[in-house]
Amino acid sequence: MEMTAAPESEASGKDPGDSPAVAPEGRLGFGIIWAYSLPSVATGFTGLLFSMYLMKFATDVLLIAPAVMGTLVMVSRLWDGVSDPMAGYLSDRTRSRFGRRRSWMFVAAIPMGATFSMMWSPPSALSGGELVIWMAVALLLYETTSTAFFVPHGALGVELTQDYHERTRLFGYRHVIAFLGLGAGLAGYQLITGAADERATTSLLTGVGGIVVAVVILLTTWRLRERPEYQGRATSPLIVSLLDIWRNPHARQLLLIFGIETFGTASIVMLVPYLTEYVLTEPGSEPRAATLIVASYFLGNFGLTPLWIRLSRQFGKRDVWLGSMMVSCLCFCGLFFLTAESTWAIYLVPFVLGASAGSGAVIAPSIKADVIDYDELQTGQRKEGSYLAVWNFIRKAAAGLAIGITGYALEFSGFVPNESQQSDAVILTLRSLFSWFPAACYAVGIVVAFRFRFDEAAHAEVRRQLEARR
Repeated sequence: MEMTAAPESEASGKDPGDSPAVAPEGRLGFGIIWAYSLPSVATGFTGLLFSMYLMKFATDVLLIAPAVMGTLVMVSRLWDGVSDPMAGYLSDRTRSRFGRRRSWMFVAAIPMGATFSMMWSPPSALSGGELVIWMAVALLLYETTSTAFFVPHGALGVELTQDYHERTRLFGYRHVIAFLGLGAGLAGYQLITGAADERATTSLLTGVGGIVVAVVILLTTWRLRERPEYQGRATSPLIVSLLDIWRNPHARQLLLIFGIETFGTASIVMLVPYLTEYVLTEPGSEPRAATLIVASYFLGNFGLTPLWIRLSRQFGKRDVWLGSMMVSCLCFCGLFFLTAESTWAIYLVPFVLGASAGSGAVIAPSIKADVIDYDELQTGQRKEGSYLAVWNFIRKAAAGLAIGITGYALEFSGFVPNESQQSDAVILTLRSLFSWFPAACYAVGIVVAFRFRFDEAAHAEVRRQLEARR
């Protein structure tokens, strides 16, 4: 999918009359931040439904076995993880008058929206093996088109500013803006689960969602511009680029932390509908309880974003992130003991978990950008796409494995779809997947995070040497 090379006069990344939309130093304007963050509204909607409802939709509405659906999601995520490095590498090397990132984003917009709708709208005539094949193809196509958008879009965010703290501000505001899409996704979930015909409502809502995804990505891609001097700055072969990432000690530590966290938490949102229906609530109140739990999580996750931006300036990015990981570990341990009678705790603990997870959502992308600057000092190249692709590979591979394990665990514990009284083995499995499993992963991540040392002073020295080299 590498774009056709353009003459040097066209490869500047600017259209005639455009003003620069990147800021090497100083504060980014709100127009740039909104333009960059707007796709997060659309993808927040699609991502929420994917994470929270796809598995339950497949098992309880389409009647696909949990182990089969878990395998499909796992394979699609693993494929997505494998395709990410290729997309990042090709994005780094693309030369086009539209920019090396925006070219990919334009091409991905419509297919991404179409395949999202396809995933939720299998023909009603399909059943058995044919239905499984439809879902497998839809998942693979959706993950592939998503890669073509998310990797270049993430890389473009890294390029918008070189300022240590302004990066945290950019990703913090993007995180807050994404709340609009997640809120819409939560409302959509409530609408679907309360509908008389769940399948038809899902098809209609996700069809509209697919159109919105395509339109928003096209609009925001048209508005953004890129740094022309970054084109042509990634010339190494793919294997060399990947080895450069592995040789970056700060990147290795971040990848390990990120992968462990994702492995522990990937199936949490997906498990909420199961937990509320079969463990924590009385029959008839499940959809409302699931919505309130996720809403409480989102309130903590997004509401405290300005605090994380401020604290990261005062205490350092790593220390704030590390402290939030410790809080998450303790909260997940506590989740094991919740019951239907723990009314206040059912909603309070997700709020605290959301708040601590919000710290990582804001700070981790900012630290990634700093680590990429270190790579530039070592290699003389700008490989944002390759770095973002490898991080996505770790995230998606870990998530795919976790979701696959969840599906198999439900299957082998004796889970019965739509059966209000599940066995003790199923209840114990759901509780453990929701608590001890992520808590153990966070504990390992905390140990690794203690060794991370690339702070503001180290980054300032890297920037000083880069400026002196230029």
